[in-house]
Amino acid sequence: MKKLKLAVVGKDVSQSSSPKMHTFIARRLGAEIEYDKVSLAPEDFSAHAEELFKKYDGFNVTIPFKLDIIPYLKSLEGDAHTFGAVNTVLSATRAGYNTDGLGFMLMLKNAGIEPEGKSVLILGAGGAGRSAAKKLKDAGADVYVFDMRAQSAEELQREFGVTAVQKIENKPYDIIINATGVGMHKSVGISPVGEELIALCGRAIDLIYVPPKSKFLEIAESCGKQILNGMAMLFYQAYYAECIYLSLQPDDAKAKELFEEYCTL
Repeated sequence: MKKLKLAVVGKDVSQSSSPKMHTFIARRLGAEIEYDKVSLAPEDFSAHAEELFKKYDGFNVTIPFKLDIIPYLKSLEGDAHTFGAVNTVLSATRAGYNTDGLGFMLMLKNAGIEPEGKSVLILGAGGAGRSAAKKLKDAGADVYVFDMRAQSAEELQREFGVTAVQKIENKPYDIIINATGVGMHKSVGISPVGEELIALCGRAIDLIYVPPKSKFLEIAESCGKQILNGMAMLFYQAYYAECIYLSLQPDDAKAKELFEEYCTL
C-alpha cells in the first residue's frame, strides 16, 4: 500500500489534533500516511481549492469550508448528501463524505446512551447540530433544536422533522447537547444555558473537547449528571474517514479499542 498524502483544511487548523489522530489510526490500520495542516482565509479558498485535489490523495474539511468544497466535487455520498455538508474528500473520485454523524452515534453507543424514546434538546443548528439532529431523529429520539438564529432551527424542522424551539424554557429533557461554540476559545468559562435547566435534565453532552470539561459540563457534573465531551466523536469521525481513504470496512469494536488506546498516549 502506498503512503497516502492527506490533510485537514480549515480557516485556522494550526492547533488541530487531526494529524496526530489520523496518523495514529492509519498506522493501527496497517497504513502509513503523511498528514498536513492547511489553513486558508475564507476569501482565498476558491483560489486554492483545485490545488488540494492535485496535492492530496484525500483531505478533511472543517470550519468554514464544509459547504464551500461542494461545487468542486462530482458526488456527495451518504450523509454528505443528507446533511449538505462535507468533512471528507477522496481526490481521485472527487467524492464528498460526511462522517460526523457516524462519529456522533458511535460516541453515544460506546457511552451506553440509547437515544430511542429520549427527549433531546440540541443547542445550535450549525454543522454539528444538523448531524446530531438527523441521526437522533432517525434513531427514534424526540428532538428539539434551539438556535439564536431561529431560521436555522426552523430549517432543520422542515428538513428533518425535529421541533424548532423559539425560546429555551426550564423544562426536563433526557439529554441536552451543546452543539454551539460557546465554552471554547474566547467564551471559555461560559455555559450556553444555566444551572436551573441543566439540573432538570438527565445527561449533558458537549461536542466541544477543548477544554475537556467546559463550564456547561462542570455545571452538569456538579448537579450529579452524566457528562460527555466531544473527543470520542472527533476520534470516531476520523476513524470512519480513514476507512474511506484506505477502502476498509469500518468495525465499531475496533474503533472503540483504538480510541481507548489513543486516550492513554
